[in-house]
Amino acid sequence: MLFIRMQRDQRVGALLAVLLLGGCAVSHTESSDYGEAEVLPDSFPSAPAEPLPEFQLEPEDAFIVKNRPVQLRCRAAPATQIYFKCNGEWVNQNDHVTRESLDQITGLVVREVDISVSRTQVEELFGLEDYWCQCVAWSSAGTTKSSRAYVRIAYLRKNFEQEPLGREVRLEQEVLLQCRPPEGMPPAEVDWLKNEDAIEPSTDSNFLVTIDHDLIIKQARLSDTANYTCVARNVVAKRRSSTATLIVYVSGGWSSWTEWSECNARCGRGWQRRTRSCTNPAPLNGGAFCEGPPFQRVTCTTLCPVDGGWTEWAKWSACGTECTHWRSRECQAPPPRNGGRHCSGSMMESQNCTEGLCTRTLAPGMSVAVYAGLVGALLLCVILVLCVAILAYRRRCRHLHGDITDSSSALTAAFHPGNYKPPRQDNPHLLHPSAPPDLTATAGTFRGPLFSLQQGLNGDTSPHKIPMTTSPLLDPTLPSLKIKVYNASTLSAMELPTMDCSADDAEILGLKSVQGTVGRERGEHGVHNATMPSREPGHSAGATLGNLGGRLTIPNTGVSLLVPPGAIPQGKFYEMYLIINKWEKTTLPSEGSQTVLSPVVSCGPSCMLLNRPVVLTLPHCAQLDTPTPDWTLALKTQTHQGAWEEVLTVGEETLSSPCYLQLEEDRCHMVMEQLGTYGLVGQSCPPQPACKRLQLALFAPRAPCLSLDYILRIYCIHDTPHALKEVMDLERSLGGVLLEDPKPLLFKDSYHNLRLSIHDIPHSHWRSKLLAKYQEIPFYHIWSGSQRPLHCSFSLERGSLAVSQLSCKICVRQVEGEGQIFQLHTDIQETLPPHSPLPSGGTCLPSSQVGPYAFRLPASIRQKICASLDAPSARGCDWRLLAHSLCFDRYLNYFATKPSPTGVLLDLWEACHQGDADLVSLATALEDMGKSEVLVVMTTDGDC
Repeated sequence: MLFIRMQRDQRVGALLAVLLLGGCAVSHTESSDYGEAEVLPDSFPSAPAEPLPEFQLEPEDAFIVKNRPVQLRCRAAPATQIYFKCNGEWVNQNDHVTRESLDQITGLVVREVDISVSRTQVEELFGLEDYWCQCVAWSSAGTTKSSRAYVRIAYLRKNFEQEPLGREVRLEQEVLLQCRPPEGMPPAEVDWLKNEDAIEPSTDSNFLVTIDHDLIIKQARLSDTANYTCVARNVVAKRRSSTATLIVYVSGGWSSWTEWSECNARCGRGWQRRTRSCTNPAPLNGGAFCEGPPFQRVTCTTLCPVDGGWTEWAKWSACGTECTHWRSRECQAPPPRNGGRHCSGSMMESQNCTEGLCTRTLAPGMSVAVYAGLVGALLLCVILVLCVAILAYRRRCRHLHGDITDSSSALTAAFHPGNYKPPRQDNPHLLHPSAPPDLTATAGTFRGPLFSLQQGLNGDTSPHKIPMTTSPLLDPTLPSLKIKVYNASTLSAMELPTMDCSADDAEILGLKSVQGTVGRERGEHGVHNATMPSREPGHSAGATLGNLGGRLTIPNTGVSLLVPPGAIPQGKFYEMYLIINKWEKTTLPSEGSQTVLSPVVSCGPSCMLLNRPVVLTLPHCAQLDTPTPDWTLALKTQTHQGAWEEVLTVGEETLSSPCYLQLEEDRCHMVMEQLGTYGLVGQSCPPQPACKRLQLALFAPRAPCLSLDYILRIYCIHDTPHALKEVMDLERSLGGVLLEDPKPLLFKDSYHNLRLSIHDIPHSHWRSKLLAKYQEIPFYHIWSGSQRPLHCSFSLERGSLAVSQLSCKICVRQVEGEGQIFQLHTDIQETLPPHSPLPSGGTCLPSSQVGPYAFRLPASIRQKICASLDAPSARGCDWRLLAHSLCFDRYLNYFATKPSPTGVLLDLWEACHQGDADLVSLATALEDMGKSEVLVVMTTDGDC
């Protein structure tokens, strides 16, 4: 009623104003008609127009806590009336509390009104919209509405959606404690407590609270070992999560070794000991104790002191002129040694020789004769002693010179013949039979069997003569051989060089012991079997190869070994092998910031001597097609002790480099003369970070799926055929199938993790069991290549067994890097055909090819090409131009040191074109060089 009355009053006031204005206009017209003597004013004074109401205070959103009503208030000026409207309906006038005042500055009427909203009013509202109220104010100029204020019932659930979990972390590791507060209105604010004290990230920069309320400890410190609690609060209540205990542990480290202690035995054999302690640092909070012994002990020998002892007394001397005679003894039974005490007592003893009856005195002439006789006897004794000594010395020298032949003459380039005589058993000056004389000379490794040595030791008519004139020359570049010639009566064998080979490897060198320890032989020349590592199907290849050569290939891995003709000596046959080492059974060659780029491969026998280089081919995953070099690549080999040594660094080769490395986009070829265990590593070359090529392979359980659970697995592996084959074999054993072809991904050396997430799951039929929004694989696990194979699993659960269709999207990307997306649409009950993509470059070849069948280039054409190009040409049209045409010219000095540079280049060409070795490409290179005579030979003898 009040509102209708106000509208009526407004219409009446407007009508009066129109009439007044119209009367003024009529009177003005009439005055202008009757004369111009009376001048009227241009305008009449009138009251100023009242403006629209303006709100000085608008109602604000409010929450009803428990059963306490909320107050809504608004204030406007100028306002003749002001009322609340809630949910489109006017609030009863009696529910308003109105206050009126006058603005001292503007003089306008200010009205303020309050209403109370109870919990019952809010709960009685039905519909999707929340309970709302707004103010409407009137003035003579019109009405104004305020903004809406929403009234909601406040609450806070009791249970957290996710509570933090306790864990143990190592020192300086990043820690993530997750917390999802309970549902509430208004949304709860989250605080973290550390031992009941609030955590302030603004004061401690090591803490970070994310927008999702997770707590991140950037680097765990010992002081961060504490109880952590997540606290959620709003206007209704405060909730505390369960306490998560974080323990920061420190694994122990050994201190330096102490000095060796003194020998514990004062005489004879004892022990020396040194210790170290696990205090650098000491293990804390359950950290691992140091591995290894805390002490070391070695044997020691202390020479025992020997006290001197007297010999027996000598015979009494003749009676002297003073009627006395004497006798002596020496401290030689035994003599004092090693600090022993000297003999105590007198060395000489004398006594009266006439028992006191010395009364006779010789005449003066008689005494002179006696003294002269004594002197003559003494001189005769001296002469006899000298003669005996000279004879003994000459006899000793003759025996020493005749027993052992000078070793230096036996190892000279001419190999002068020498005789070897056994020592005489009665010669006390020779060494003890258990320690024969060591005649050592520096020489190189044997290039062939010691036929002369074996003949001399086995069947010669003179068992003590070793003719050296037919012995093989020793290589002066490898000073590792020591030849020891032993007495035939004490040791009937020739000691062979000490090498890092097994006994079977010694057989490969063609050396046999004359004592009967002969290796296994087949046929006239023998097939030598070296001790090989364990071979697993699909990861190894082997064959018996001879002078004609051959090729070993591990199918679908990209790994092969080319043994060219002539590499194995004529008449020799070897059981050769090629094995890909399992990652869990070998130490990796990477160290520091290096990363493994190829599989670790062993080929052997490792102690086999080659006449010419072989070519080992390995796949790699380095991204090499950038305009600037991003990689520092190195080839490493593993010693017999298990340590890794660098063979060469690409781009830093010298004349002493033992091999040559030819790089291609996805594989490398090593030209080498020493078999063993090899691997390719690399690291970023500043300033640009390097990239590794990875493959992402998506697997799922084999259909039909009889469980409600469904697991998707994504593997992150090197982009090499071997890595994909390894994962395929693993999933085949687990009952998994490949859903799509693997997708490539460039992984940058940027220290950012690899993030995997799943999206667009049809929630009406499927549910993800993963609580976190995404999963991450740490950067170092991927870059180091030390953990194989890496994968993440996404566990899904369908609503019922009738659900068979699944569609979703899986995103894989490196943080701040490149990524890939799998668009999955599959029927989990439909049996899919086996999906096995052929690896890149993985043309299925036989695991072993022997003889001419292993090579694309016939031997006759090969020989003529070598004869035409090996000789240097003044115009440069020789093997160097061929290397340039075939892109093998990165380091020509390696080929220049070989007897046939062209032959090594052709071997490398055979390895690079395995499976597709088209002679047309080689013929084109020769045609560009102008070698028409060679082309004629290839056309006549070959199939070009």
